[in-house]
Amino acid sequence: MSDFIYLPQQDGSTYKYELSQTEALSKPSQKTFDSRVAYSAAHVVANPFGTTDPVRQPVIDWEQTMQYRHYLWSLGLSVAEAMDTAQRGMGLQWQHAKELITRSVKEAKSVNGNIASGAGTDHLEPDPSVTLEDVVNAYEEQVAHVEGAGSKVILMASRALASCAKSPEDYEYVYGKILDQVSQPITLHWLGDMFDPNLAGYWGYDDLDEAMDVCLRIIHTHANKIEGIKISLLDDQKEIKMRRRLPESVRMYTGDDFNYPSLIEGDEQGYSHALLGIFDAIAPAAASALHDLDEGKIGTFRETLDRTVPLARHIFQKPTYAYKTGVVFLAYLNGHQSHFRMIAGTESARSILHLTELFELADQAHVLTNPERAIERMKPILQLAGIEQTEAVK
Repeated sequence: MSDFIYLPQQDGSTYKYELSQTEALSKPSQKTFDSRVAYSAAHVVANPFGTTDPVRQPVIDWEQTMQYRHYLWSLGLSVAEAMDTAQRGMGLQWQHAKELITRSVKEAKSVNGNIASGAGTDHLEPDPSVTLEDVVNAYEEQVAHVEGAGSKVILMASRALASCAKSPEDYEYVYGKILDQVSQPITLHWLGDMFDPNLAGYWGYDDLDEAMDVCLRIIHTHANKIEGIKISLLDDQKEIKMRRRLPESVRMYTGDDFNYPSLIEGDEQGYSHALLGIFDAIAPAAASALHDLDEGKIGTFRETLDRTVPLARHIFQKPTYAYKTGVVFLAYLNGHQSHFRMIAGTESARSILHLTELFELADQAHVLTNPERAIERMKPILQLAGIEQTEAVK
């Protein structure tokens, strides 16, 4: 087995990198977690032969996309469907998301897998003429589809609402209208502007503490209709502060792809459950760590997850919204898809040097499911950038 590869540096020279992880990973044997609910926001696999225009007419490879969801369920993870990890609003439009949700719910039922799906307003283009009632109607349409498919709802942040809301009260009005109608408790999603610049000033304020007050008012007013809230602000102290102010019946789901180990572990006043894009990339390590947490092995839990944090911080580095490229690249390295192509052509969103460092960090995080295969899949990517597998060039 080859346990080394020649990798490039910024000056064009190469160096010999020897893998620290040389054996294939074994899958965790248990299939459920007792101490935390853990959602992986799952990516979609593009069909590279389905269209001549992947930007304007993306086509999904349904077989490989569904296979990956079955893989996540087999590890005990839940699936958060049609979220931003699936390139929602960045290549994956509502017409594609509808079919994705319908197909995934059917597959989830076949294996008793847990699933929740994103409902937003992305079929409503932000425009000066858009009104609050337009936003309400758009949310109603998507919530009806998710509930009709048999999935729990994750109520995604709305670009259209962010563009037309004039006050915090406008957010309270729109969310109140939707929460009054849902058939079962839902999960809210507060997505920071580092993930989507169009969501700046969400809840009516740029200041996060003031915005948090508005969000908490909505949650306390409608606590019987809210199962949890996922916040993706990449600020662990804001999450902890908000977690301590939630009603007892409402869960905090961390969406912090930088600080998830400590937030999931928690403190003397509580902990966060997980709804994370990084769990797509580190699924085996996440599942293994959560089983250790169930067994009270806190040190092993932290050791396993802490080892993945440098990889996560690299994948989610600025511009943060380009993290999908790293997630899909790791799925390619790990054999979950046969190619490194993405809908909307976003495989080009990260440089070859970024992908090179990702490869190293994935090795050091012990999340390459088969290191030998990962090396063989890395080589053609390097070759496209002119990097040949010869003795290192100084």
